[in-house]
Amino acid sequence: MLTSIELCAGAGGQALGLEMAGFEHEALVEIDPHCCNTLRHNRPAWKVFEEDLRLFKERASDFKGADLVAGGLPCPPFSVAGKQLGAADERNLFPDAIDIIDAIRPRAVMIENVRGFLDPVFLEYREGLRRQLGKLGYATDWRLLNASGFGVPQLRPRVVIAAIRKEQSDVFVWPSESLHKPKTVGETLADLMAANGWRGAKTWAARANEIAPTIVGGSKKHGGPDLGPTRAKKAWAALGVNGMTIAEQAPDANFAGMPRLTVQMVARLQGFPDDWHFTGRKTAAYRQVGNAFPPPVAQAVAENIAIALQRNSRPLRRTA
Repeated sequence: MLTSIELCAGAGGQALGLEMAGFEHEALVEIDPHCCNTLRHNRPAWKVFEEDLRLFKERASDFKGADLVAGGLPCPPFSVAGKQLGAADERNLFPDAIDIIDAIRPRAVMIENVRGFLDPVFLEYREGLRRQLGKLGYATDWRLLNASGFGVPQLRPRVVIAAIRKEQSDVFVWPSESLHKPKTVGETLADLMAANGWRGAKTWAARANEIAPTIVGGSKKHGGPDLGPTRAKKAWAALGVNGMTIAEQAPDANFAGMPRLTVQMVARLQGFPDDWHFTGRKTAAYRQVGNAFPPPVAQAVAENIAIALQRNSRPLRRTA
């Protein structure tokens, strides 16, 4: 059994994908109590550390020898929705992640982040990261992957950073995106929209005939949950969805107008299985879903890492 340490685990999107790829979690680190409750609720056997990553790194050497260190480090330092301060952002946890990798010395590393990480302004930062991991004995590459290419019914480009130990004789190959289109929003959510007998569910599903815009998690500094900025709400409206708020339940039989999505609906659009329950009230639960890494994408990359750890390899091909 391959083992993993999960940093900034959130509500378990990447952790669930790793589990499906055959990895057994030795530790999951997450500071948000709502996310920790969700992790414990769904997987009571997982060892969840509810603490700051900077504190966890003091005990990271306890997990020396784990096969994989994975994580979804905070996105704001690189997000176009923020100020893109990169290394100057106090929320940048890449240096702490490097310290943890140094202490554990796993056979592989997998880190996901926003597409802004690949912007030209961060070229020097990326190459610095490559050099740091190189000094620790890793060959590093990164790739922009679209969730829709892995069966997830939404636009969600994410950057995945993969590093494999140089001395390993293993080959790592990036997973290929499917040529088949994922299900539309209507096809994905028709049964959930009809759960309370809504007579308009079938008509709505036929109209919602595209994949979803990128689902966003929202900020704790602002109010309740919604489906994003004005442009995103317009895209949702074109699919017949009211993106202003999240609903407590599916429309009733006589509902008229544009329905809202429930947390369960958003979770399914994010690639979570229906039996993965998000704890907490609606706002907290929605933010957990919206900030997650889609499990099918994590699974696809992790499966190829798992294969690479059992095969002969050549150095990773560099990406600018």
